[in-house]
Amino acid sequence: MSYIDVIKEKARMDKKTIVLPETTDKRTLIAASNIMKERIADIIMIGDEEKIMDGATWLEIELDGVKIINPKTCEKLDYYANILYEVRKNKGMTPEKAKEILLADPLTFGVIMVKANEADGMVAGACHATADTLRPALQILKTAPGVKLVSGFFLMCVPDCEFGHEGTFLFADCGLNQDPTAEELAAIAESSARSFKSLVGAKPVIAMLSHSTRGSAKHPLVDKVVEAAKIAHEQYPHLTLDGELQLDAALVPSVAKSKAPGSEVAGKANVLIFPNLDSGNIGYKLVQRLAKAEAYGPMLQGIAKPVNDLSRGCSWQDIVGVVALTAVQAQLA
Repeated sequence: MSYIDVIKEKARMDKKTIVLPETTDKRTLIAASNIMKERIADIIMIGDEEKIMDGATWLEIELDGVKIINPKTCEKLDYYANILYEVRKNKGMTPEKAKEILLADPLTFGVIMVKANEADGMVAGACHATADTLRPALQILKTAPGVKLVSGFFLMCVPDCEFGHEGTFLFADCGLNQDPTAEELAAIAESSARSFKSLVGAKPVIAMLSHSTRGSAKHPLVDKVVEAAKIAHEQYPHLTLDGELQLDAALVPSVAKSKAPGSEVAGKANVLIFPNLDSGNIGYKLVQRLAKAEAYGPMLQGIAKPVNDLSRGCSWQDIVGVVALTAVQAQLA
């Protein structure tokens, strides 16, 4: 059974309700149909019911059991607008503006439903930029208690791979924080360890990645990763973590023996913490495209309730997978 099939089975055991607000996108419609068929989650879609059903007919799919909510005719619009007003009134929000936003932006409408406990999570980003997905989630749901920052990760499932946990890895941060500080990298490592443990079920073995291994290169970028590893050891001593490590030293046992002898992480890593967004984003796309890996994300960690982003290049199968993962996150929230 593949990793995502295991996640789907977990999702079925305690079915959650997930909002899919991008109902003008055919991938979202196809994904919703398959989610319902596979009984992975209950689905709420935001938009005009007639247009959504016309789209389903054109695609020759069924949306039986999907709940469709049109903000323009929603009986709870005023209630939702008041929630948005209360959350954002200190930022200049008015009741009138709140209603206007909910009528214009299905992503904000979906997040408000999660805030109101009428849905357990939301997945979007197939046809919106990451910022458009994250902004309402951060403004309305905010960060979870005790979390220093919200970060993004991908779960990467690499076929026929001898490394990681049976070919499964967590890459972070590949979608949100552009140039994290050393302290932020340490916090990303801690959040990523929890995400890996909860979603993969294996012990997280964390490599703080760099172009240097144990001082093989000198540069301020290397210094940042070294400091991040030091902070992580001090603040999160329970973590199995090492750095700075080059990627081959982190993954390949034979390389680890020569470059990082005695490391409890080198040659065994399954959680890879990239030093900045450039390297993380490039890294996951290389693995996805060249190694034919399944890439699920960017998943978000640290938000009070699960809201997850999609790559605009995603397939409908990717959406199904991220919905399943979001449902499992909701079970653990």
